Amino acid sequence: MQPPHERPDISRLIPVIVGAAAAIAAIIILWIVTSVRRDQPFPVDLWWHNLMVSHRTDVGLFLAWIPAHIGGPVLAIVTGLAVVGTLLLLRWWWAAITVTATLVLCIGIAAPLASIVGRIRPDDSLAESVPTSFPSGHVAFATALVTVLALLFRHWLWWTLGAIWVLWMAWGRTYLAAHWLTDVIGGMFLGAAVALLAWATVETIRRRRAAGAAEQAEAADASVSGQGTD
Repeated sequence: MQPPHERPDISRLIPVIVGAAAAIAAIIILWIVTSVRRDQPFPVDLWWHNLMVSHRTDVGLFLAWIPAHIGGPVLAIVTGLAVVGTLLLLRWWWAAITVTATLVLCIGIAAPLASIVGRIRPDDSLAESVPTSFPSGHVAFATALVTVLALLFRHWLWWTLGAIWVLWMAWGRTYLAAHWLTDVIGGMFLGAAVALLAWATVETIRRRRAAGAAEQAEAADASVSGQGTD
C-alpha cells in the first residue's frame, strides 16, 4: 500500500467541491420528495421491489445477507475504527483525520435524517422494519468509506473494489426488501457528498499548513544566508 498522494494539485479540489454540491442538491431534492410520499413508493421503487422479490433464491438471500451484516451498525463502526487505526499505525495522520471526519459526519447526518423523514419500509422486509427507510444508512456508510479511501489513495483498484462493494450493498438492501430503490440511491448521494466535502476540507487545511511551513522554512534559510554574507 502506498501512502496518500501529497501532490499540490489544488485544481483537483474544484471539481470535487462542485461534485459534492451537486450530490447535496440531489439528496435535498430526494429528501423533500420522499418526505411528501412517506408511505407511497415511486413507480420505479415498486418495479424494482417486485423484480427483486420475484427473483429471490436461497443463494441470493445468502449473498444479500453478507453486506447486510457487515454493514450493520456495530460491524460498520468496528470497520471504521480498524481503518482509522491502521492509518494511525502507519502514521498517515492526515488520512486518518480525513476518514474519521467522513465517517463521523456520515453517521451524524444519516441517522437523524432517516428519523426526520420517517419513510415507511416495504411491508415484506426481511431485515429492519422501523420507519427509517430513507436514506439507507448501510449504503451511505459504505459509499462514504470507499469514496474517501479512493480519494486518498487514487488508484483504480480502490475505485473498482469500492464500486463493487457499494453496488453489492445497495442490491442486497433491496433484495431483502429493507429499502426502496430510491432509499439506496439517496444513501449513495449522501455518502459520496460527505466524503467529497470532508476530503476537500481536510486537504485544503493540510495544503495551507504545508505551504505556511514551506514559507517559514524559506524565510529561515534566507535569513541564515543573509547573515552568512554579512
